[in-house]
Amino acid sequence: MRPPCELVVKLVLPAFRSLVAKTLIEKYHFSQVNAAEKLGTTQAAISHYLYSKRGDKRMKQLQATPLVQSIAEEVALGIATEKFSPFDAMLKFCNLCRDLRTKDLVCDLHKGSISVPEACDLCLEVQK
Repeated sequence: MRPPCELVVKLVLPAFRSLVAKTLIEKYHFSQVNAAEKLGTTQAAISHYLYSKRGDKRMKQLQATPLVQSIAEEVALGIATEKFSPFDAMLKFCNLCRDLRTKDLVCDLHKGSISVPEACDLCLEVQK
């Protein structure tokens, strides 16, 4: 049993954090330690995001998704300008998750990880 939410936590959230971390460091000149503090993770995790040579194909697919990039930029700006609280950033991610589920990206990831019945509409239930 592997629900779509598990895939979001395993694949989408790290890709999103990676994009936010990279933006904070490269565009807003945060240190790895400061970026880690703002994202609620460790400096080691930030280093992994920045320098990992192990590129997961799914991670790269998510990072190349314009919606994911756009929201990551928005969250990084909000963090850098101190206009976003950790709660605001979390809400942006939750909204992103919902949008990705309704646009079939999470559904495609889910179907790629387990055998899902053709008539599955679990992700579409999010819209209701």
